[in-house]
Amino acid sequence: MCAHELGTSDWGDWLPREVADTEPEGVDIWYLGCNGFVLKAADGTTVLVDPYCGVGDPPRLVRMVPVPFDPGAFAEIVDPDAVLATHEHSDHVHGPTQRPLVAGGAEYLAPDDSLAVVEEEGWTDAEGVSDDDFREVAERDTVDIGSLTVHVEYADDPDATHPVSYVFEHEAGTFFHGGDARPSEEFARVGRQHDLDLGALAFGSSGRLLDRMAGGHVYKRWYSSPNEVAEAADQLALDRLLPSHWDIWKGLTADPRSVRDHTRSFSHPRTVEVVEIGDSVSL
Repeated sequence: MCAHELGTSDWGDWLPREVADTEPEGVDIWYLGCNGFVLKAADGTTVLVDPYCGVGDPPRLVRMVPVPFDPGAFAEIVDPDAVLATHEHSDHVHGPTQRPLVAGGAEYLAPDDSLAVVEEEGWTDAEGVSDDDFREVAERDTVDIGSLTVHVEYADDPDATHPVSYVFEHEAGTFFHGGDARPSEEFARVGRQHDLDLGALAFGSSGRLLDRMAGGHVYKRWYSSPNEVAEAADQLALDRLLPSHWDIWKGLTADPRSVRDHTRSFSHPRTVEVVEIGDSVSL
Protein backbone atom coordinates (compact mmCIF):
# COMPACT_ATOMS: atom_id res chain seq x y z
CA MET A 1 0.00 0.00 0.00
CA CYS A 2 1.36 3.44 -0.92
CA ALA A 3 1.92 6.05 1.77
CA HIS A 4 -1.16 8.14 2.55
CA GLU A 5 -3.20 6.85 -0.36
CA LEU A 6 -6.91 7.67 -0.41
CA GLY A 7 -9.07 5.33 1.62
CA THR A 8 -12.44 3.97 0.55
CA SER A 9 -15.39 5.21 2.59
CA ASP A 10 -18.05 2.74 3.65
CA TRP A 11 -20.29 5.55 4.90
CA GLY A 12 -21.80 6.24 1.50
CA ASP A 13 -22.82 9.87 1.01
CA TRP A 14 -24.76 10.41 4.25
CA LEU A 15 -22.26 12.87 5.77
CA PRO A 16 -21.97 15.22 2.77
CA ARG A 17 -25.75 15.06 2.37
CA GLU A 18 -26.20 15.93 6.03
CA VAL A 19 -23.90 18.94 5.58
CA ALA A 20 -25.72 19.96 2.39
CA ASP A 21 -29.19 19.56 3.91
CA THR A 22 -28.47 21.24 7.25
CA GLU A 23 -29.62 24.84 7.65
CA PRO A 24 -27.69 26.22 10.62
CA GLU A 25 -29.05 29.03 12.75
CA GLY A 26 -25.49 30.27 13.16
CA VAL A 27 -22.56 27.98 12.34
CA ASP A 28 -22.57 24.18 12.54
CA ILE A 29 -19.27 22.32 12.74
CA TRP A 30 -18.68 18.65 11.88
CA TYR A 31 -15.67 16.68 13.11
CA LEU A 32 -14.08 14.57 10.35
CA GLY A 33 -11.64 12.63 12.51
CA CYS A 34 -7.90 13.32 12.65
CA ASN A 35 -7.89 17.15 12.76
CA GLY A 36 -10.44 17.76 10.02
CA PHE A 37 -13.54 19.92 10.33
CA VAL A 38 -16.36 21.27 8.16
CA LEU A 39 -17.93 24.62 9.03
CA LYS A 40 -21.25 25.68 7.53
CA ALA A 41 -22.80 29.06 8.25
CA ALA A 42 -26.43 30.16 8.08
CA ASP A 43 -25.93 31.77 4.65
CA GLY A 44 -24.52 28.51 3.26
CA THR A 45 -20.84 29.45 3.43
CA THR A 46 -18.98 26.16 3.84
CA VAL A 47 -15.28 25.61 4.50
CA LEU A 48 -13.15 22.61 5.40
CA VAL A 49 -10.05 22.70 7.58
CA ASP A 50 -7.40 19.96 7.29
CA PRO A 51 -9.71 17.27 5.83
CA TYR A 52 -7.91 13.93 5.51
CA CYS A 53 -9.29 10.76 3.96
CA GLY A 54 -5.98 8.92 3.69
CA VAL A 55 -5.17 5.56 5.21
CA GLY A 56 -1.81 6.59 6.68
CA ASP A 57 1.45 4.84 5.93
CA PRO A 58 0.94 1.21 7.02
CA PRO A 59 2.50 -0.45 8.91
CA ARG A 60 4.08 2.68 10.41
CA LEU A 61 0.92 4.78 10.54
CA VAL A 62 -2.39 2.93 10.53
CA ARG A 63 -5.70 4.80 10.36
CA MET A 64 -8.02 3.84 13.22
CA VAL A 65 -11.27 5.60 12.24
CA PRO A 66 -13.52 5.32 9.15
CA VAL A 67 -12.93 7.36 6.03
CA PRO A 68 -15.96 9.66 6.30
CA PHE A 69 -16.62 10.50 2.64
CA ASP A 70 -15.42 10.33 -0.93
CA PRO A 71 -13.87 13.75 -1.72
CA GLY A 72 -15.31 13.94 -5.23
CA ALA A 73 -18.80 13.19 -3.95
CA PHE A 74 -18.37 15.74 -1.17
CA ALA A 75 -17.41 18.42 -3.70
CA GLU A 76 -20.41 17.59 -5.89
CA ILE A 77 -22.99 17.39 -3.09
CA VAL A 78 -21.80 20.18 -0.79
CA ASP A 79 -19.99 22.58 -3.19
CA PRO A 80 -17.70 24.02 -0.47
CA ASP A 81 -16.28 27.52 -0.75
CA ALA A 82 -12.80 26.89 0.60
CA VAL A 83 -10.32 24.40 2.02
CA LEU A 84 -7.75 25.59 4.57
CA ALA A 85 -4.57 23.84 5.68
CA THR A 86 -2.75 24.55 8.93
CA HIS A 87 0.64 23.04 8.03
CA GLU A 88 2.49 20.85 5.57
CA HIS A 89 2.16 17.34 7.05
CA SER A 90 0.51 14.65 4.92
CA ASP A 91 -2.57 14.37 7.15
CA HIS A 92 -3.17 18.11 6.75
CA VAL A 93 -2.09 18.71 3.14
CA HIS A 94 -3.35 15.63 1.32
CA GLY A 95 -3.73 15.74 -2.43
CA PRO A 96 -6.05 12.75 -2.87
CA THR A 97 -8.49 14.29 -0.35
CA GLN A 98 -8.15 17.98 -1.04
CA ARG A 99 -7.39 18.22 -4.76
CA PRO A 100 -10.90 16.96 -5.76
CA LEU A 101 -12.43 19.62 -3.49
CA VAL A 102 -10.41 22.29 -5.29
CA ALA A 103 -11.36 20.82 -8.68
CA GLY A 104 -14.98 21.10 -7.53
CA GLY A 105 -14.62 24.85 -7.05
CA ALA A 106 -13.18 25.36 -3.55
CA GLU A 107 -10.43 27.92 -3.04
CA TYR A 108 -7.34 26.56 -1.23
CA LEU A 109 -5.73 28.68 1.49
CA ALA A 110 -2.50 27.64 3.19
CA PRO A 111 0.89 28.93 4.39
CA ASP A 112 3.92 28.82 2.10
CA ASP A 113 5.37 25.46 3.14
CA SER A 114 1.99 23.81 2.64
CA LEU A 115 1.71 25.29 -0.84
CA ALA A 116 5.22 24.00 -1.55
CA VAL A 117 3.83 20.49 -1.04
CA VAL A 118 0.99 21.30 -3.44
CA GLU A 119 3.51 22.39 -6.07
CA GLU A 120 5.82 19.43 -5.47
CA GLU A 121 2.94 16.97 -5.84
CA GLY A 122 1.69 18.66 -9.03
CA TRP A 123 -1.89 19.32 -7.96
CA THR A 124 -2.41 21.72 -10.87
CA ASP A 125 -1.80 18.86 -13.29
CA ALA A 126 -5.27 17.58 -12.44
CA GLU A 127 -8.23 18.61 -14.56
CA GLY A 128 -10.09 21.60 -13.14
CA VAL A 129 -7.22 22.78 -10.90
CA SER A 130 -5.16 25.89 -11.70
CA ASP A 131 -2.74 28.24 -9.94
CA ASP A 132 -5.59 30.71 -9.46
CA ASP A 133 -7.28 28.29 -7.04
CA PHE A 134 -4.54 28.73 -4.41
CA ARG A 135 -3.94 31.59 -2.00
CA GLU A 136 -0.95 31.89 0.30
CA VAL A 137 -1.73 33.13 3.80
CA ALA A 138 0.50 34.09 6.70
CA GLU A 139 0.22 35.15 10.29
CA ARG A 140 -1.84 38.31 10.92
CA ASP A 141 -3.67 37.99 7.57
CA THR A 142 -7.46 38.38 7.53
CA VAL A 143 -9.59 36.78 4.81
CA ASP A 144 -13.34 37.02 4.23
CA ILE A 145 -15.05 33.85 2.99
CA GLY A 146 -18.78 34.49 2.67
CA SER A 147 -20.12 35.33 6.12
CA LEU A 148 -16.94 34.03 7.81
CA THR A 149 -14.01 36.27 8.65
CA VAL A 150 -10.85 34.20 9.00
CA HIS A 151 -7.87 35.47 11.00
CA VAL A 152 -4.58 33.68 10.41
CA GLU A 153 -2.62 33.36 13.66
CA TYR A 154 0.64 31.94 14.94
CA ALA A 155 1.04 28.33 16.04
CA ASP A 156 3.86 26.64 17.92
CA ASP A 157 4.17 23.15 16.45
CA PRO A 158 7.74 21.84 16.88
CA ASP A 159 7.14 19.08 14.31
CA ALA A 160 6.13 21.44 11.46
CA THR A 161 8.17 23.92 9.43
CA HIS A 162 5.53 26.68 9.06
CA PRO A 163 2.31 26.02 10.97
CA VAL A 164 -0.54 28.49 11.43
CA SER A 165 -3.79 28.50 13.36
CA TYR A 166 -7.14 30.00 12.33
CA VAL A 167 -9.84 32.04 14.05
CA PHE A 168 -13.20 31.87 12.29
CA GLU A 169 -15.46 34.81 13.19
CA HIS A 170 -19.20 34.87 12.58
CA GLU A 171 -22.01 36.85 14.12
CA ALA A 172 -22.99 33.63 15.93
CA GLY A 173 -19.57 33.22 17.57
CA THR A 174 -15.93 32.31 17.01
CA PHE A 175 -14.24 28.98 16.31
CA PHE A 176 -10.51 28.42 16.78
CA HIS A 177 -8.54 25.70 14.99
CA GLY A 178 -5.06 25.29 16.43
CA GLY A 179 -3.66 22.79 13.97
CA ASP A 180 -1.25 20.54 15.84
CA ALA A 181 0.14 23.37 17.97
CA ARG A 182 1.08 23.26 21.63
CA PRO A 183 0.80 25.92 24.35
CA SER A 184 2.73 29.13 23.75
CA GLU A 185 2.73 32.83 24.50
CA GLU A 186 1.26 33.34 21.04
CA PHE A 187 -1.82 31.41 22.14
CA ALA A 188 -2.11 33.75 25.13
CA ARG A 189 -1.98 36.72 22.73
CA VAL A 190 -4.66 35.17 20.51
CA GLY A 191 -6.81 34.66 23.59
CA ARG A 192 -6.46 38.30 24.54
CA GLN A 193 -7.18 39.53 21.02
CA HIS A 194 -10.18 37.32 20.22
CA ASP A 195 -13.22 36.25 22.21
CA LEU A 196 -13.10 32.52 21.45
CA ASP A 197 -16.26 30.50 21.97
CA LEU A 198 -15.11 27.07 20.77
CA GLY A 199 -11.62 25.78 20.08
CA ALA A 200 -10.24 22.54 18.63
CA LEU A 201 -6.86 21.52 20.02
CA ALA A 202 -4.85 18.47 18.94
CA PHE A 203 -4.56 15.90 21.71
CA GLY A 204 -2.56 12.69 21.62
CA SER A 205 -0.22 10.41 23.44
CA SER A 206 3.16 8.74 23.24
CA GLY A 207 3.84 5.40 21.59
CA ARG A 208 6.23 3.31 19.53
CA LEU A 209 6.04 3.43 15.74
CA LEU A 210 7.87 1.35 13.16
CA ASP A 211 10.86 3.19 11.70
CA ARG A 212 12.42 1.26 8.83
CA MET A 213 15.51 3.47 8.82
CA ALA A 214 16.10 2.67 12.49
CA GLY A 215 15.40 -1.02 11.89
CA GLY A 216 12.59 -1.28 14.43
CA HIS A 217 10.12 0.62 16.55
CA VAL A 218 11.02 4.01 17.97
CA TYR A 219 9.42 6.26 20.57
CA LYS A 220 7.17 9.03 19.25
CA ARG A 221 5.32 11.81 21.05
CA TRP A 222 2.87 13.78 18.96
CA TYR A 223 0.38 16.51 19.76
CA SER A 224 -0.37 17.87 23.20
CA SER A 225 -0.58 15.90 26.41
CA PRO A 226 -3.65 16.39 28.64
CA ASN A 227 -1.72 18.94 30.70
CA GLU A 228 -0.66 20.85 27.59
CA VAL A 229 -4.19 20.86 26.18
CA ALA A 230 -5.46 22.29 29.47
CA GLU A 231 -2.74 24.94 29.47
CA ALA A 232 -3.42 25.90 25.84
CA ALA A 233 -7.18 26.14 26.42
CA ASP A 234 -6.58 28.44 29.39
CA GLN A 235 -4.14 30.59 27.41
CA LEU A 236 -6.75 30.96 24.67
CA ALA A 237 -9.51 31.62 27.24
CA LEU A 238 -11.77 29.15 25.44
CA ASP A 239 -15.35 28.86 26.60
CA ARG A 240 -15.59 25.38 25.04
CA LEU A 241 -12.74 23.01 24.30
CA LEU A 242 -13.04 20.27 21.68
CA PRO A 243 -10.09 17.82 21.77
CA SER A 244 -9.17 16.56 18.28
CA HIS A 245 -6.64 14.28 16.57
CA TRP A 246 -6.77 11.72 19.40
CA ASP A 247 -8.50 9.08 17.28
CA ILE A 248 -6.46 8.61 14.15
CA TRP A 249 -3.21 6.63 14.57
CA LYS A 250 -2.85 3.12 15.94
CA GLY A 251 -0.61 3.18 19.01
CA LEU A 252 -1.08 6.91 19.56
CA THR A 253 -4.78 7.14 20.35
CA ALA A 254 -5.97 8.70 23.59
CA ASP A 255 -9.13 9.20 25.66
CA PRO A 256 -10.42 12.77 25.20
CA ARG A 257 -12.61 12.41 28.30
CA SER A 258 -9.45 12.47 30.41
CA VAL A 259 -8.84 16.09 29.44
CA ARG A 260 -11.66 17.20 31.74
CA ASP A 261 -9.69 16.20 34.83
CA HIS A 262 -6.78 18.41 33.78
CA THR A 263 -8.88 21.54 33.15
CA ARG A 264 -10.79 21.73 36.44
CA SER A 265 -8.45 24.11 38.24
CA PHE A 266 -8.22 26.56 35.33
CA SER A 267 -10.63 29.39 34.65
CA HIS A 268 -10.93 28.17 31.04
CA PRO A 269 -12.30 26.18 29.31
CA ARG A 270 -15.73 26.29 30.89
CA THR A 271 -16.68 22.99 29.22
CA VAL A 272 -14.91 20.14 27.41
CA GLU A 273 -16.93 18.74 24.52
CA VAL A 274 -16.08 15.23 23.40
CA VAL A 275 -17.14 14.34 19.85
CA GLU A 276 -16.43 11.43 17.54
CA ILE A 277 -15.95 11.38 13.79
CA GLY A 278 -19.19 12.46 12.07
CA ASP A 279 -20.56 14.36 15.09
CA SER A 280 -21.49 18.02 14.88
CA VAL A 281 -21.66 20.94 17.29
CA SER A 282 -23.02 24.48 16.91
CA LEU A 283 -21.70 27.92 17.70
